[in-house]
Amino acid sequence: MEHITALTAQLLATDRTAGARRAAPAALRAVRSVTSVEAVEARAAAGHGAAGRSALMELLQVAAWILFDAERHGISRRLSHRALALAPGLPEGAASVELLVLSVLCLQEEHLGRPAESLRISSSVLAGRDLPARVAAVFHVREARARARLRQGRRALRSLAAARELLADGPGERDPSWTWWFDRSELDGHHGLALADLGDADGAAELLHAATAAGDAPAYRSLFSTELACVLARAGAWRETDARLSGLVDSVPDIGSVRALNALARTVRTIGRGPRVPRALRDTSGHLASALRKETGRPHPPHPAFRAVRRP
Repeated sequence: MEHITALTAQLLATDRTAGARRAAPAALRAVRSVTSVEAVEARAAAGHGAAGRSALMELLQVAAWILFDAERHGISRRLSHRALALAPGLPEGAASVELLVLSVLCLQEEHLGRPAESLRISSSVLAGRDLPARVAAVFHVREARARARLRQGRRALRSLAAARELLADGPGERDPSWTWWFDRSELDGHHGLALADLGDADGAAELLHAATAAGDAPAYRSLFSTELACVLARAGAWRETDARLSGLVDSVPDIGSVRALNALARTVRTIGRGPRVPRALRDTSGHLASALRKETGRPHPPHPAFRAVRRP
């Protein structure tokens, strides 16, 4: 059990500072290092009971999150469902990790172009449990993102308002420790992305800009900065897009979120298709495309979800 806990702590530290792109290989090694998940489950249940199952569940959850942000969705989903299978019978504190797993699955379903499934999960969690305030706020945001993709604008905005009201009171005694990352900047970022899906480019840009202003943030939040560039490019705000991308070109090697790199690649393609794009922005876009190729060794094709689902 101590070995599993140590692996989890190492993965969390790597993901927070360096991002999923660098943490993903370690996440896969961590899961494989226990020989097989099935064998560890059996040993944990036999030798350590709830404590062992809880430690394994947390390791699987962290690995699943990292692999999600690394766009490794098949293995990420499998690990999430293995983690959920360990939840029944755990004490309340440990069982709250089940909610974290479900929150990632919600985000993943929306990201992959399945907002109806994301909405099903988030709404069922909100309807069926007495949730701590910050946990409820997380699921209201997940619900809002799904409703925005489904073009249910008013209901999406109501969910976001509920999340903002719950977050306003600050951390509560019932909030589990894993909610540390859900702060005002996180809410602003997801609010901005929801507005982008609803076609409000100005509102989205304002909130995404606010979300990028936070100082000591987890590495995955580079996503909000790169998504801001996407919003600006889709709106045809070429001068603002150029200013944003100019500040991102040199940072490509340091971006740890594969989702964020893919957002930059989508921005390059949007610029390539855009009308009356200034030469300066085309030059910046070319430098960015070169940086992405150099860093990843490939031209960064779009994720299948973005070919199947047209985002505004």
